[in-house]
Amino acid sequence: AQQALAQQYTLLWLDRYLKDDAQAGSDFETLLLAGQGITSQSVFTDCPPIVVRVEATVLLDGPYDEQTDLMADSLRVQGLLPVTEPNTAAGYTHVGPGTGESLDPALLSISGPDAVVDWVFLELRDAATGTQVLATANGLVQRDGDVVSPQGGPVVFEADPGNYRLVARHRNHLGVMTDAAFTLSRDPIPVDLSDPALATFGTDARRLRDGKALLWAGNAMFDNELRYTGAANDRDAMLQRIGGVVPTATVGGYWVEDVTLDGLVRYTGSGNDRDRLLESIGGAVPTAVRVEQLP
Repeated sequence: AQQALAQQYTLLWLDRYLKDDAQAGSDFETLLLAGQGITSQSVFTDCPPIVVRVEATVLLDGPYDEQTDLMADSLRVQGLLPVTEPNTAAGYTHVGPGTGESLDPALLSISGPDAVVDWVFLELRDAATGTQVLATANGLVQRDGDVVSPQGGPVVFEADPGNYRLVARHRNHLGVMTDAAFTLSRDPIPVDLSDPALATFGTDARRLRDGKALLWAGNAMFDNELRYTGAANDRDAMLQRIGGVVPTATVGGYWVEDVTLDGLVRYTGSGNDRDRLLESIGGAVPTAVRVEQLP
């Protein structure tokens, strides 16, 4: 007589083969069946990539308000925030996935401290020198500085668990890198780049305001330095964006020259972008240059 056989096995799965919503060390139940004709049925699922997670905090000087300790979300309010990541078009190079990634539209309906301010670009670099980019990820920075993935939650990198330096970059602010490496894994690790006590690579890599550390604003040329005068300066880029002739003119939109992120490029007047650039280089000597502190 033929008999159906059933046997239950308990298997311990390695962390790297777990599905994204599973827990490391979870029991995986498998049922093996044999019926008439000794046939079998198998189900295959793709193993998820190996990932690490980071709960980063970053403050951008351009839209920051000292009175509230929050950044303005004017781009979101005005409907100017792109749904598809702008980092590729800006000139950042992805290591791993992320090119053409889109955000969850539901995130744009959130207001208050968790409202989205803009896209940012995060990098994991080697622990020894910080010169090698090993993985990258798009992020959305919220008004309170929390950085979430385009789908919400901690930012996810396709990388092996291990030690990395974290870099935070923005299309018109100077980037910053942690001076020490952090041990990253599937469990989210907090890295607060807005904390002045957190050591960063280089000298004066962030602007200190009201007990907070912020990324320097004014990089309208999307290079590695802030210039108010001279060749390839950021001030001229702002003037050119508004037409290059009438300094009181303004241009609305999602522009790299809009370093205050208020949805408007202004060269003069209240809240203009040129003044924020001048503040970033010291506010007194227009020929001064501030260089991004990344190796």
